[in-house]
Amino acid sequence: MRHREIYAMSIPPVLSLCVVTYQAAPLLRECLESLRKFPPSVSHEIIVVDNASTDNTVAMLEQEYSDVILVKNQANLGYAASMNQAMKLARGRYIVQLNPDTIVQDGSFDKLIEFMELHPEVGICGPKVLNPDGSMQKSCRRGESTPLAVIAQFTGLARLFPHNPRLAQYTMSYRDENETHAVAGVSGSCMLIRKEVIEQIGYLDERFFAYQEDADYCFRARQAGWLVYYVPAAKIVHFGGLGGSHVQPYRSMWEWHRSYWNYYRKNLAVNYPAWFNGIYYLMMLIKLGLGALGELFGLGRFSSSRKKAKVNRYLNKDQ
Repeated sequence: MRHREIYAMSIPPVLSLCVVTYQAAPLLRECLESLRKFPPSVSHEIIVVDNASTDNTVAMLEQEYSDVILVKNQANLGYAASMNQAMKLARGRYIVQLNPDTIVQDGSFDKLIEFMELHPEVGICGPKVLNPDGSMQKSCRRGESTPLAVIAQFTGLARLFPHNPRLAQYTMSYRDENETHAVAGVSGSCMLIRKEVIEQIGYLDERFFAYQEDADYCFRARQAGWLVYYVPAAKIVHFGGLGGSHVQPYRSMWEWHRSYWNYYRKNLAVNYPAWFNGIYYLMMLIKLGLGALGELFGLGRFSSSRKKAKVNRYLNKDQ
């Protein structure tokens, strides 16, 4: 970290923006440029943790973004461990976890901070996350990932009955997407956390290499008495799956399933009998196998060819 002594002695900012990146230099540049174009009105710092990228991420940051606090890891430590590095350096009253494949919109963080200032009972909030085509990314607000919610989501029942609170709990499609409301979790692609929450419950659980660490952190905050809110007045664009996971799609697929298994076993399994949990774990294994087949034929959620095309269209739309 450069200028350590000056950094430690300076007045703490209101907002700390924390980004973990791996092999995502072009998207990271777009993210940082959007922050330059639409900077928060409050004092802020940007902390970027690079997980041993072999593209030109580090050189780009050192040459073009000297104001960014840079942490250079010698290996890919995963998202949770690396985000913890950034959060431990963060000095802001509010800490934002931000993915490198995001584009900040005008006033996004000001609106989130304004909401938090008016609602001291809220410990975590997240914006309305948009796909590159402007549609809402449904995972930006979530109910609890119970077995019924997950099964309904991945079998298509939630899409058939989008207004049913039990079947559509996973993405809460029964609530107006433009309505501010309490949720079980918000997306780690852009999640604002009150400093007091971190002081009370600690940092991300590093058993989650990547994925579900955001759901777990929101769960822990709620268990500690904090509210989690979805604030659609604030908006960002998130490409999804292109902040590093496209580089190793099979690893990403494995980590997603392993992380949900960890989340369920840690937080929800106690609510169900052992026989049910055994069946549910088997269903997770079957889903993992089907996911692997999907990736093999380029149809899986971690296949990046279609996502890359969307990114290129978005980045070139003004040319």
